[in-house]
Amino acid sequence: MRLRKLTVQHWRNLALVSLAFDGGKQFLAGANGQGKTNLLEAAGFLTALRSFRTLDPRLLVAHGQTEAALACVVEHERLGETTVTIKLGSAGKEVWCDQERITRLADYVGRFPTVVFSAQDQLLVRGAPALRRRWLDLALAATNAEYLTTLQTYHRALAERNSLLKAGRNGAELAAFDTQLVPAGVRLIALRTESLQVLAAHMRTAYARIAPEAETAGLAYAPDCSAADETAFAALLADSRARDELLKTTQRGPHRDDFEFSLDGRPAPEVASEGQQRGLVLALRLAQVAFFEERTNVRPVLLADDVLGELDPERRRRFWAALDPELQIIATGTSLPDDAIPGRWQVFRVEQGQFTPAA
Repeated sequence: MRLRKLTVQHWRNLALVSLAFDGGKQFLAGANGQGKTNLLEAAGFLTALRSFRTLDPRLLVAHGQTEAALACVVEHERLGETTVTIKLGSAGKEVWCDQERITRLADYVGRFPTVVFSAQDQLLVRGAPALRRRWLDLALAATNAEYLTTLQTYHRALAERNSLLKAGRNGAELAAFDTQLVPAGVRLIALRTESLQVLAAHMRTAYARIAPEAETAGLAYAPDCSAADETAFAALLADSRARDELLKTTQRGPHRDDFEFSLDGRPAPEVASEGQQRGLVLALRLAQVAFFEERTNVRPVLLADDVLGELDPERRRRFWAALDPELQIIATGTSLPDDAIPGRWQVFRVEQGQFTPAA
């Protein structure tokens, strides 16, 4: 997939920006706080109608405005040239593909894959499990409509169950929601197990290509419960019910899952240096690229938000060498790319929300 044109209006500090992209490499250069990341955020919103920076879509609308919008012209392997228009306002999101209104998220998510490389990614190694679960849910939902609908079903049932717990309702009422929670939870565990095995294999390959040392990267699913069937998960919920009623929330299930990074078989948060942690999250993102392409037969657009400047020159060189030359890359930074990077970059200078093509 290639992003050929991107127009955004009232998106954070971007009043109106319209850029045409030529070739496969674009670089947005400017000081911090000028709007580079805001444009990448808009491009990344194309995939799952989610920001990689905030959970609150209201923060995306410029101060004093009631609506933000973005429009993209995409060159797509399966859909041909496609125009996507997205509006954000007080009534929620509106999405059109070639003038056809999209009404179901499951019909849209994943058609236009992007993968964001962000400085925040390092928190995936050492941050809270909720960060890793959010990354995993977004990555899997972007390639599998079944995963998205199963996740939605699970969280709706979980919210209703927790509401009953907070209200102090009895076990019979809780059991009614368990009949929805259990099958969705078991299916989530199965989908996460299979997908993380595939992602782990891609990550090992990617890390070997970008790390100068002879190290082995690992990725392992750490489920809260390993219920292999509905009977086992239902029994777990029943055993936990007294504690759930005491704490007024559901204590066990996939909503408490995690996954773990390792380096040479040891926990990465404990043994990996800063450089190695950066290498691990870059390898995870490269694994996501391979996973997306494998599952959808569409090459994602790579959005690199000022991350490579933190790498030493050897890891940076290896990162560029590891990329498929057919992938489109839109990158940001305070200075221009190294001369050693192969290929020609289309450069835009960014200042106070204005994007000017470099001569």
